[in-house]
Amino acid sequence: MPRSRRQSDPPWASLSDPRLLEMPLCDLGVTVEGSSVAPQVQTLYGELGGQGIQFRPHVWLSDEWFTPDNVPGIAIPFYLAHPRLREMERTQMLEIEGGTPDWCMRILRHEAGHALDNAYRLHRRKPYRELFGSYHEPYPDSYKPKPYTKHFVIHLDMWYAQAHPAEDFAETFAVWLNPDSRWQEQYATWPAMRKLRYVEQVMGEVGGRPAAVTSRRRPHPMSSLRHTLGEHYERKRKYYCRDSPGIYDRDLRRIFSDRPEHSAKPAAAPFIEAFRGEARMMISRWTGASQLTIDRTIADMILRVRQLGLRLSKPARQTRVDLVMMLAVQTMNFVNDGKHRVVL
Repeated sequence: MPRSRRQSDPPWASLSDPRLLEMPLCDLGVTVEGSSVAPQVQTLYGELGGQGIQFRPHVWLSDEWFTPDNVPGIAIPFYLAHPRLREMERTQMLEIEGGTPDWCMRILRHEAGHALDNAYRLHRRKPYRELFGSYHEPYPDSYKPKPYTKHFVIHLDMWYAQAHPAEDFAETFAVWLNPDSRWQEQYATWPAMRKLRYVEQVMGEVGGRPAAVTSRRRPHPMSSLRHTLGEHYERKRKYYCRDSPGIYDRDLRRIFSDRPEHSAKPAAAPFIEAFRGEARMMISRWTGASQLTIDRTIADMILRVRQLGLRLSKPARQTRVDLVMMLAVQTMNFVNDGKHRVVL
């Protein structure tokens, strides 16, 4: 059934999901201007101005968050430009990256760090290289974070500052820029404070100057993206799901049972399925892992307990606790095995 459409909505806003997935991204016609993400961009500009920084990164819509090398601008994912596209993103990916004002601002501050790095060529400076490392170090396909180190700030999920020297700078800049971060207190005894002090010093030096790189180039704009929404999400899901922690027979048998005396107990598969969404969101909040990755793990567990014919052997409440703890541990093992992929 076609969806109801507001007078100002584009024609595709009322399409069913299958029909909308057939739309090429270049035909969506969405822009940052006038969209629900525009206020966050203006907030970012206000925060930069509040720190005496005259530079303003230009922004455009593309298929994901990114700041290209040597471009002092920020690409914002198209789905943030319209409620119907946000709805599709949640349906396909189970969450909307940057979908709340707070989350969006965290990512914008991070990307602004990259844009400023490019605008003023900060990575060419010796103190930058000494504190953060080489900007030109090859990006890893994945990284193994150290959750307890105090040599890096904590801003985005999954200890993202540890992914690469350029990400370390961008994360440090984002913490410094955030007017609510109280970084002077939070990081007072951390070695990461040296990086924050450097950001403060170098921003004081260059903030009032015009940018050295003034390119307004917009790589991969929406008008160049010929693939359909369906093809976009197929690629995106494969990226997030191409690794899986695997089969957990020993842990599953510890929580559930296939012994004859438990044959009349509820089956494990529908029990897990009943609170799949709740568990997925809970573990994502705890670990920072994407809901799609966690959901893939839960799906593997459901398939496996069904294959093993497992049933509950303990009270439901205790079983839920045990299962959530197992899922959290497995997710953290997945992260600490170096399988968290560099995305931004």
